[in-house]
Amino acid sequence: MSFLETFRGHQLPGFDIVGQRRRWFAFSGALIALSLVGVLGIRLEFSIDFEGGALISYPDSRGLTAEDVQATLAEFGRSGAEVQVVGGGEITIRTSSLNELGTERTDLLDALAEQAGSASEDMSVQDVGPTWGGQISRKAFQGLIIFLVLVSIYVAFRFEWKMAVAAQAALAHDLIVTAGIYGLVGREVTPATVIAILTILGYSLYDTVVIFDRIKEHTVSTAMIAKESYAGVVSISLNETFMRSVNTSLATLLPITALLLFGGTTLKDFAFALFVGVLSSTYSSLFVASPVLAVLKEREPRYRQVRARIQARQAAGRTALREVAPEPAVVDTAAARATTRPTPRGRPSGRRPPAKRKRR
Repeated sequence: MSFLETFRGHQLPGFDIVGQRRRWFAFSGALIALSLVGVLGIRLEFSIDFEGGALISYPDSRGLTAEDVQATLAEFGRSGAEVQVVGGGEITIRTSSLNELGTERTDLLDALAEQAGSASEDMSVQDVGPTWGGQISRKAFQGLIIFLVLVSIYVAFRFEWKMAVAAQAALAHDLIVTAGIYGLVGREVTPATVIAILTILGYSLYDTVVIFDRIKEHTVSTAMIAKESYAGVVSISLNETFMRSVNTSLATLLPITALLLFGGTTLKDFAFALFVGVLSSTYSSLFVASPVLAVLKEREPRYRQVRARIQARQAAGRTALREVAPEPAVVDTAAARATTRPTPRGRPSGRRPPAKRKRR
């Protein structure tokens, strides 16, 4: 019942997120290291929209193998093309731009269609030149940099520069983790993936700003800071907004999961990036941005003094409790048994019975 009441928001959780920040920082560091392996070690697979080239897809009614198709491509100087034969009679070819062939472009497509027993009209050809692919990559990078700069300016103007640094740390965490998982699972990076990542960063910023706004409301009260310290106020604010962040993310993940399971190829790539990004942004706003902010603020002289006073007050309270605690009484067990031992007539053993008078 306690979990259900917390989930519904009827009671606040008691998580010490800031106090356990080293544990969360270690987990985030391991997650980032694993993601960097996916980005730098395995490398991301970019679509032809970024690298340039041609993507040819057409039906196969004769059961061709990849070697058969590569032999036909070699006749036109395309020996290094990547050929995939998908079960169900579908051939996919990825090669350099066909515009370099000139008039032989049509001959190549007709030869491939004739070999597969299909018509050239049934072929799907997507051809992107290397210049166009480079422009898309450059524009995507420029858009990301502009977004990060505007975010820093907004958060610094709305709150303060240390909150902007903490928000940037969370955004960098989300960007690296999403890209790394993309590389680890081997998904292709398309323009839809870039759109999804920018959407994720906006979602992460929204969640972080909500928490920072609650922290700012509480830190206005000097009495609350004097009682709890800045880190304690951050922890209280996190507990107050924790279930809101979790429930908002769960509601967002439901339609994303539907797209991931039942969407087309393009939608699945978009949904996968959103799914990973929403999970990462929810985690980073709670366990990265706010603890980083607490670390930065606790280094300020006034908050160090507040922390020192709180620690001194707690130490004095523990000392006072030890002084007030009564000492256990020492009982002489032998004397106690002597004074309480009954006599045959029921008198205490320490008293002598009165003397009897003699009769005359």
